[in-house]
Amino acid sequence: MPIYEYHCHDCRRRVSLLVLSVSTPGTPRCPRCGGERLTRLMSRFATLKSEEDRLEALADPGRLGDLDEDDPKSVARWMKRMGSELGDDLGEDFGEVVDEALEEEVGRDETQGGAGDDLP
Repeated sequence: MPIYEYHCHDCRRRVSLLVLSVSTPGTPRCPRCGGERLTRLMSRFATLKSEEDRLEALADPGRLGDLDEDDPKSVARWMKRMGSELGDDLGEDFGEVVDEALEEEVGRDETQGGAGDDLP
């Protein structure tokens, strides 16, 4: 029993419909407004990657994106992204530790606030 996604032209929303019979699906109706002017959408799908494929993708320099090694906030965001990409359990407090490091860095930036700006 698949779930199909539609765009309702009457209420202009994306809706998901459970199709009980694939062979005779019937006319779909919007569960929000009851409209019948629906356009079926392509649904997202996931592909399973092997560990080798995931590691290969991580090694791609193009995946570093906006990483700035001199910016702790940038490195922290990258660490969180890579941790979730690896799918490994990095511990319950990994995200909290990274967030705390970010907050400390922001606090430091605010207290220093251009301290070197008035040098001749």
